[in-house]
Amino acid sequence: MSEIQIHPTAVVDHGAVIGKGTVIWHFCHVSEDSIIGENCSLGQNVYVAPNVVIGSGVRVQNNVSLFTGVTIEDNVFLGPSCVFTNVLNPRSFVSRKSEFKDTIVKEGASVGANAVILCGHQIGRYALIGAGSVVTKDVKDFEVVVGNPARHHGWVSRFGNRLNFNTEGRAYCPDSCCNYQLLNGCVIESAETKE
Repeated sequence: MSEIQIHPTAVVDHGAVIGKGTVIWHFCHVSEDSIIGENCSLGQNVYVAPNVVIGSGVRVQNNVSLFTGVTIEDNVFLGPSCVFTNVLNPRSFVSRKSEFKDTIVKEGASVGANAVILCGHQIGRYALIGAGSVVTKDVKDFEVVVGNPARHHGWVSRFGNRLNFNTEGRAYCPDSCCNYQLLNGCVIESAETKE
């Protein structure tokens, strides 16, 4: 599939850039000056605000709104009805458009259904945000966080498998055959594979 597919009920504003192979489903609204990469899928009722950047291979499930200030890198999964904010202290009678805070979801991360990502934070590469969690601080690469507020709950591999580190701080992913190292509270994916 190389062509863009846009459902007749979707609205794509002039000036939006959409990559090849991307599918935009029912009742979506893609705003001007937003950028969507190749081979993405936007589920029903997704809103993409102006100046939002979405990488390639991204899956945005139903009822997700991506507001100005949000950047989504390649191969990210955004679960149904997850929420992104762009102002920390909103008031209907105070305009804070000049105070939007950036939020970045790094490559390969997954955000569970109904999770809330408060603005101004970064979700690390291949991190996993549990369904219904409320993220109030940065999430590290490969980290699993759950709850309200979201707290550390372990580590996962690039393939989403739980990493169980041995006494030397090493773990192995059976799907990718890659090794991982836990150093100073951060996980590093090793170029070496298990024989």
